[in-house]
Amino acid sequence: MTMGALGVVYGDIGTSPLYALKEAAKAAAHGATVSPEAVLGVASLILWALLLIISLKYALLILRADNRGEGGIVALLALLHARHAQSGTWRAHLLVVGLVGAALLYGDGAITPAISVLSAIEGLKVDAPSLAPVVVPITVAILIGLFMMQKQGTGFIGRIFGPVMLAWFGVLAALGIHGIVKAPAVLAALSPLYAFDFLIHQDFHVSFAILGAAFLAVTGGEAMYADMGHFGRFPIRLAWFAICLPALVLNYFGQAALLITDPTMIENPFFQLCPDALHYPLVAFSAVATVIASQAIISGVFSLTQQSIQLGFLPRMQIRHTTSDAIGQIYVPLVNWLLAAATLGAVLSFGTSEALAGAYGIAVSLLMAITTLLAALVAIQWGYSPWLVVTVNGFFFVIDVIFFSANSIKLFEGGWFPLLLAALVAFLMLTWRSGVKLVEAARGKLRQPEEDLIETAVNKCSARLPGTAVFLASAPNGVPLALTQFVKHNHVLHERIILVTVLIEESPHITETDRAEVIEIITGITRVVLHYGFMQNPTIYEGLTLACRQGKLPGIDLSDITYYVGRETIIPREDIPGMWVWREGLFAFLQRNAERSAAFFGVPTKQVVEFGTELEI
Repeated sequence: MTMGALGVVYGDIGTSPLYALKEAAKAAAHGATVSPEAVLGVASLILWALLLIISLKYALLILRADNRGEGGIVALLALLHARHAQSGTWRAHLLVVGLVGAALLYGDGAITPAISVLSAIEGLKVDAPSLAPVVVPITVAILIGLFMMQKQGTGFIGRIFGPVMLAWFGVLAALGIHGIVKAPAVLAALSPLYAFDFLIHQDFHVSFAILGAAFLAVTGGEAMYADMGHFGRFPIRLAWFAICLPALVLNYFGQAALLITDPTMIENPFFQLCPDALHYPLVAFSAVATVIASQAIISGVFSLTQQSIQLGFLPRMQIRHTTSDAIGQIYVPLVNWLLAAATLGAVLSFGTSEALAGAYGIAVSLLMAITTLLAALVAIQWGYSPWLVVTVNGFFFVIDVIFFSANSIKLFEGGWFPLLLAALVAFLMLTWRSGVKLVEAARGKLRQPEEDLIETAVNKCSARLPGTAVFLASAPNGVPLALTQFVKHNHVLHERIILVTVLIEESPHITETDRAEVIEIITGITRVVLHYGFMQNPTIYEGLTLACRQGKLPGIDLSDITYYVGRETIIPREDIPGMWVWREGLFAFLQRNAERSAAFFGVPTKQVVEFGTELEI
């Protein structure tokens, strides 16, 4: 598990040495030759950022805030029960903050592959400056191949992620030691006084520029928490403290030692650490490592999309499971190609890793601040002393805000790009969630109570059709609109009717024992509520099969039943209270293009009958 965590969790932060110290040193030099004092200050700042933000805050504290083993923004929102909060309450405001945090990961997901692969391929320019014009085309070709590969699944590549990244961290450490041996005086930067003293003696704007660039060294740290459910708390901590942290610190100090001895190496200190004969192999190895880092963030975006769909924050989309023996190996075609367009657009627009550095960091620093805030509220909810929580989390929140402020000065240098992407995603999430509430309210006005269904079954049906009918219901009470339509037009009922509702709980996983809840309404009419966790794939056929196997639905032949599904057409109306009509029109567009209920919930295609209904909102 530790080996797996190396490949998935630490790919992003593990490739930060390609550009982080370089950008921070350039900010410290601000156009002049970088001084040894500035180099020591930058190295000390990066070291203590890794210790405070990643080691102390994430590895030791944030990893405690798990939802039955799962981490990430969505898990925090579930722990705070924000999903069902009433409008206007503090939990409802928290939901908005949390959804913004989730949306920021999409902005991060577009920038990470771009800056990582671009910074690796730029290593070609160290030995052959004439190759500069081919850096962007090679980067684009690698990224296109990476996104095209997603539909095949990453099972095979995933198995080699860990060993490759272990070798990568070994190379980082070896390069770092090679540099430190040449200038051991760099070890003085272990003292935090160098970072503090250096920052307070700079102009305010220069200090902020240095902080913003140094923050690039900790981008990717949020993956420790987001991927906790895949590997567990202990393997993630072990991988960090035993392998990643020592290798990263050695490499950053090695680069700093190189700049102390030769400040002219500032254009690419990472590749200059390497002996000349090994430059091209290191460029190739760096490209492989950055592809792994990119794959990790793409898989993370797929996973976040699935969780958001399950919890009702995004419309249903086609989700393909690329392997049957590994949880979480999924492919979301629409998200993949939108992410590809954003990433390739970033590469073509910005052109260099230096330009992209301005766009990188602002989204991650805001995400880290939101995570710190939500984790503090979870700790208070769990009974920890509010004074202790405010003191500890407040300290880290101040650090997050300082780094966010430092990155904010890069807003017009490219920082707007991930924020714009995040704003669009957050807006779509909030629009979808509000629209779903309006639709459910409209359904509620049309939905008959169960008493009407009992009265119809007992006294008003002229005949009962042989066989079993399953009606999909959006709510675990009342009569599904599809059943109301069926009775209205046909004046008959089947001999046996099953009303099926899928409920996504705020736990990541629900056991098979607790999957199916069966309620007998009257003889011949049964309600089945299928409970799934937000990390699981809700499949009605499998849920009913399990209920039959457990003896909760005797006498049912699932191959000989008909599923009736409602297909709703949304009609926006200005005279009905709700959202602005143009937002309702956007919601209607998303709803029309969402994955059909039957397909999303795994209902056998040949057994489906759809009933259309118009709903005004």
